[in-house]
Amino acid sequence: MSILSGKHILLGVTAGIAAYKSASLVRSLIKAGASVRVVMTEAAKDFVTPLTLSTLSRNEVHSSFTKKEDVNAMWTNHVELGLWADLMIIAPATANTLSKMANGASDNLLLATYLSAKCPVYFAPAMDLDMYKHPSSEASFLKLQSYGNIMIPATSGELASGLIGKGRMAEPDDIVTFIESDVLSKLPLKGKRVLITAGPTYEAIDPVRFIGNHSSGMMGCKLALQAAALGAEVDLILGPSNIKVDHSLINVHNVVSGDEMYEAAHTVFKNCDIVIAAAAVADYKPVNVAPEKIKKDDKNIHIELTKTKDILSSLGAIKEKQYILGFALETENEVDNATKKLHKKNLDAIVLNSLNDKGAGFKTKTNKITFIEKNGSVTTYDLKSKAEVAIDIFEKITAQVV
Repeated sequence: MSILSGKHILLGVTAGIAAYKSASLVRSLIKAGASVRVVMTEAAKDFVTPLTLSTLSRNEVHSSFTKKEDVNAMWTNHVELGLWADLMIIAPATANTLSKMANGASDNLLLATYLSAKCPVYFAPAMDLDMYKHPSSEASFLKLQSYGNIMIPATSGELASGLIGKGRMAEPDDIVTFIESDVLSKLPLKGKRVLITAGPTYEAIDPVRFIGNHSSGMMGCKLALQAAALGAEVDLILGPSNIKVDHSLINVHNVVSGDEMYEAAHTVFKNCDIVIAAAAVADYKPVNVAPEKIKKDDKNIHIELTKTKDILSSLGAIKEKQYILGFALETENEVDNATKKLHKKNLDAIVLNSLNDKGAGFKTKTNKITFIEKNGSVTTYDLKSKAEVAIDIFEKITAQVV
């Protein structure tokens, strides 16, 4: 999964021969998981049709404030388009459009939308060699970058005029790669490595039976996705779960038993900056595992159990620079019990779940948490989706580690 997955991207297309590449650019952005809308100048329609871009983006293409052929036409709200976007890309960006952008001109929908955008704006120049080198173009490049816009440099090659030199718009896949790298470099957890344990563990009784619990692993998986969205490289150690996590920054380690989770966690722990133990590890396991299925008969059976390894305590005992966050599921004296666990296991913070809270706990899409820090700070949150809870948790973490 690309870092652009789920992003709202507004693509501005201007009237240059490189406009034909905008179709491939839309496809590449869609492939990366982004939602794409297109705004183009009227003159750009001479180079690529709105129908092509609409089909590829799966959204209506806008080129004017109203549809002139429709007497009942609605106004195209450039402000709304600008606010919708997480990123705006102007590609190709002609010398004419760049000059207008630099000087605040607003004589078409694309320029009005650019001036309304509150998001990062990328521009990919496309023009002939002499135009690219002209002092006015260079002044536009510098002025736009001084406004905070990000320039995607043109490349060298054969140009529409037949000349060979700099001025070719970057290739669509290279534009996507450039933006992905730029977005990633600015994320708060860029360069950080996060270890997350998630899901249940199954402790075998025999080849077909086990001791386990009802954890789905959803909370831990949402935390992994949020960590990756913030730029971290994530090691997700996931017990038996039906949830699939697909992200280029997440390395999933599938395990079954508590011992396997223990070994996996200790393998990657040393190189981690942040550790979140969200797994519901079985507290006990059978001393002896039957090699064959235990046959059912009329007699009761007795299974001797022993404690499983305490993964969180073992990591807390050897931590150096790591920030460690645990989870506590309680039913009584919740804050006191969770706080005791925090200090006993040498944690930096703990997330408290109470089974007394409706909508929290296992097998739900929501959660209600209390975030307790080692300095005694206690923050209680309302019931939210687990994705929103993951955002809240990482806001607390990044305040401490970034």
